[in-house]
Amino acid sequence: MPKDQWVRTRVPLERRSEPFDWLRAFGRVAPRVLDLGCGNGLYLVSSALRRPTHDHLGIELVPPALRLASLRAGQRGLSHCKFAWGDATEFIVSRCPTASVDEVHLYHPQPYYDASKVDRRQLAPRTLFAIWRALVPGGLFVFQTDNPAYWKWTAEHAPRLFDWHEQPGPWADAPAGRTLREIRARAQGLEIFRALATRLELDAATAEARAANMRAPTFDANKPGHGPEDTSREPSSAARSRRRP
Repeated sequence: MPKDQWVRTRVPLERRSEPFDWLRAFGRVAPRVLDLGCGNGLYLVSSALRRPTHDHLGIELVPPALRLASLRAGQRGLSHCKFAWGDATEFIVSRCPTASVDEVHLYHPQPYYDASKVDRRQLAPRTLFAIWRALVPGGLFVFQTDNPAYWKWTAEHAPRLFDWHEQPGPWADAPAGRTLREIRARAQGLEIFRALATRLELDAATAEARAANMRAPTFDANKPGHGPEDTSREPSSAARSRRRP
């Protein structure tokens, strides 16, 4: 857009555990799309361009990726696409109000190949429950990874809270890839695993109990073609940078 039509797309998070105020951030009531670990914003900006009727929020911990995402949206005048610096897991577990989001997207969470770091894995039982809790009835959880062990764990556990459907082949809206990580992984010949999952209508106590009975994601991520740790991976909220941009 012409420079005089650029918009600010950064929003702050309040004090730790303070609920996120969607209405204050976007100034309207609309369907809400949340990207946990949005990286450089490739998917979220593309979705916002296609769906001006939806509010889009990306949470990212890596400063350079967040700055690029915010710039991309701002230069396109996307006032309905905003980005916040923070830990995506902490956001969904502690800050996202119950039944406040229509879609939660999680693309290529860091699998952590070092056994001493498996407790850092973003998608775990408490995160799955938090995503279920944050979604509205009938809400959508979108998951993607190129790590077969992470896929196997998620495909085993997510159906306890979601109506789980594997997505065959690339997404129709992004045949080349929704994220930079997907594009790079496909160029390396890695298989991409994708799923669309609809929130099951359970009472909160049942959903929490199901999550409590899930195994922790302590799987061995070192599968052929997936180790040692890939330093070319697109930065995500699983990275441990704590420097505020």
